[in-house]
Amino acid sequence: MVSLNNVRAVVLAAGRGVRMKSEKAKVLHELLGRPLIQYVLRALGSAGVKDVVVVVGHQEGEVKKAAGSGVAFVRQTEQKGTGHAVLCAAPALKGASGEILVLAGDAPLVTPATIEAMVAAHREADAAATVLTSCIDDSTGYGRIVRDEAGKFLRIVEEGDATDEEKRIQEVNSGAYVFAARDLFRALREVAPNPKKGEIYLTDVLPILMKHQRAVATHRASDPTEVYGINTRRDLVAATNFLRWHILERHMDAGVTIVDPSTTYIEEDTVIGQDSVILPYTVIEGGVTIGRGCEVGPFSHLRPGTVLEDGAEVGNFVEVKKSRIGPGSKAKHLTYLGDATLGAGVNIGAGTITANYDGKKKHATIIEDGVHIGSNTVLVAPVRVGKNATTGAGAVVLAGHDVAEDDVVAGVPARSLRTPVAAARGNAKPVKRGRR
Repeated sequence: MVSLNNVRAVVLAAGRGVRMKSEKAKVLHELLGRPLIQYVLRALGSAGVKDVVVVVGHQEGEVKKAAGSGVAFVRQTEQKGTGHAVLCAAPALKGASGEILVLAGDAPLVTPATIEAMVAAHREADAAATVLTSCIDDSTGYGRIVRDEAGKFLRIVEEGDATDEEKRIQEVNSGAYVFAARDLFRALREVAPNPKKGEIYLTDVLPILMKHQRAVATHRASDPTEVYGINTRRDLVAATNFLRWHILERHMDAGVTIVDPSTTYIEEDTVIGQDSVILPYTVIEGGVTIGRGCEVGPFSHLRPGTVLEDGAEVGNFVEVKKSRIGPGSKAKHLTYLGDATLGAGVNIGAGTITANYDGKKKHATIIEDGVHIGSNTVLVAPVRVGKNATTGAGAVVLAGHDVAEDDVVAGVPARSLRTPVAAARGNAKPVKRGRR
């Protein structure tokens, strides 16, 4: 495994992204519930790169918030090209002696393994610069990698400058690079602004390095999706589908049955145990943990903070938010469980709601082992339903009116159906009732 302890990184995140047709900075657009820039920063962190500089500009404050702590920021006040953006980072990288990685903040699919492989290839070639490339079927819009007859790198040609023959080249520039720190800024200062736009392009560093007899290498990504950059809303959808499928494959390879992947949406940072079954039209957001042998769906929505313990089941049109559902417990139909804790063997009837919000604060509902919640019950939090208790259909259990262990309550508001004498003894049996 290659060490990246002496590697520093620059993430380019200053642009607006005009083609997104949005007031929001491009790197703030979300991919499976997470801003684009977070994917790049996470990949760097997982690869072992600890010293990261993010170049900000448009919506600087929001981008800094999305990037979070643990990184440095520099401002590019005017967007004058990728080379200019890296020059803006020069003061923050003063004294760098190893390699400098440059990644685009809008290319979220690059993996830690590819970052490590880029650095390894760079070192093996003793290069001044290494370009991450990939071969794709439709190279429209990408800079093409031009090589000589022996396969040696010659240059990168942008689409607008490419000949018809060069446009047919399928190997493209990803926009990710490794540079020797001692060479990068020296060469950047020799780059002349583009005569048409007045911008300084990072790709123009490469011919300057070659002119000075410094080697330029390439490393080809094994998965073409890793070089996919986001420029339009359509690109965002395509990247979502790439990443979504990778996540689904990972869970299936770990022993999870996903009945219809095409209709199943699972975000990153989810844990699903072996032999669980995910049925169609299910949405599982990040921060959800599902145990072994569970069943989820169809048409279920699990939100962050949800935990399903082994053997739990959540079914049709059930939404669960920041709740724990105990082993073997079931909520199969038309239910909302928010800020709730369910014990083992609980059955939640159709139409049940935990009313967790009083207009100012969220409150908890606790449902202990073996409880049977009747259809259309409303549990107004904060409230506790004791072990083996039952609520009748349509019951409204008010906040603070806890249901005792083994009790049976019904009505609006819910009242105990135990006899007064038995209730006083504390070991009551439910009164006989008509068939429900």
